Amino acid sequence: MGKLIPIILAVIGLGAGIGGGIALRPAPVVAELVACVADGAMVASTVAQKSEAQQEEENEANSTNEYVKLNNQFIIPDLEQGRVSSMVVLSLSIETKSGGRETIYLREPKLRDSFNQVLFDHANTGGFKGEFTESAKMTSLRNALREAAQRVVGDVVVGVLIQDIVRQDLS
Repeated sequence: MGKLIPIILAVIGLGAGIGGGIALRPAPVVAELVACVADGAMVASTVAQKSEAQQEEENEANSTNEYVKLNNQFIIPDLEQGRVSSMVVLSLSIETKSGGRETIYLREPKLRDSFNQVLFDHANTGGFKGEFTESAKMTSLRNALREAAQRVVGDVVVGVLIQDIVRQDLS
């Protein structure tokens, strides 16, 4: 009987470990892979349809763009039930048309204010929870930041680049 108890405890522990592993395993990513493959095929067919002249124009336009790194990081609290559950730190750069660097630096306080509002809204809608770096969430965030920048600065802004993003869970 004394030798039987450790064996029973080992079997229970093994069963609990396997059950916990099954219960806590990450969700399958097959659907995401299929969507990525489909998106990749769509992008490939779109690129194939562009004429060489259009591609040369785009390359020239991209080569004349400037990148303006904003001086300070953005620190965004992520709330859960009224308490800060994590902090998100981002470094952003702005892609502008040639000659837009000065305009960005002149309007930086207003830009930072607009970006903070977009980032707070993103956090409040759950954008920084779970798999916060998934493609759809990041694209949505970039688009919202670009639109906010264009409202402040105008069509000088081509895009917003997320250089660094880190989430520190506090709980």
